[in-house]
Amino acid sequence: MNQRTIAVLEPHTAAAGVNGGFLPAEGLRTPQQAPTQSALWRILIVESNTVEAETLARGLRRHGHEVDIVATGGDALRCYADADLVLLDLELPDLDGLEVCRGIRAAHEIPVIAVTARGSELDRVLGLQAGADDYLVKPYGFRELMARMEAVMRRARPTRPVAATITCGPLRIDAGTREVTLDGEPVETTRKEFDMLYLLASHPDTVIPRKMLMQQVWGDSWSRRTVDTHVSTLRNKIGAGWIITIRGVGFRFGQGA
Repeated sequence: MNQRTIAVLEPHTAAAGVNGGFLPAEGLRTPQQAPTQSALWRILIVESNTVEAETLARGLRRHGHEVDIVATGGDALRCYADADLVLLDLELPDLDGLEVCRGIRAAHEIPVIAVTARGSELDRVLGLQAGADDYLVKPYGFRELMARMEAVMRRARPTRPVAATITCGPLRIDAGTREVTLDGEPVETTRKEFDMLYLLASHPDTVIPRKMLMQQVWGDSWSRRTVDTHVSTLRNKIGAGWIITIRGVGFRFGQGA
């Protein structure tokens, strides 16, 4: 399993999948606030419709998640243990999705969200009784899917809130006052520089993909040159060792050495 990173909602223009699937939605951002935490997960999509599965996978990958796709219940039962979360269609060519859900739940506590065109109250009840942690009826909004995934994963893996003040050796970052000090001396930062530094420092053991960093800090208005310029300027102010470039991926917080 690759190293965990954070993920944010990034704007996308993926078309809705055929025979249901998700409906495209605007990305979410909070430009005036300190970045919020989310996790990168490995997601198993169990979906027999190839076009629908690939459309959903592209949307999830744009948000930094790892995605595997299988088209049958048998394959799902063989490889679900490698995933952090299962998105399970109940209409499968070999097994009923409810049986697949029961099989997963009998052996493992991995979160499962049923994603299906079966929308009656009885279908929902049967899905939840079979062990699904949530139940989503097609067609659905992509933002709703992401929100439900976040909620399910919060319940499965409660996370510790990010500290308002982060101290790493001589570097201190105060989210309340939006002040940065190094060796006790104030460091003047722009709003974007502060947001970028706080985001990285909030997740010191993770690599944050470039696109996630750009979307979380700059929202809908960004360019590759923008983030590189801000990284360079911030390094000049606090030292190059605090922001480490991971070539081809993104950035992570360093130790200042």
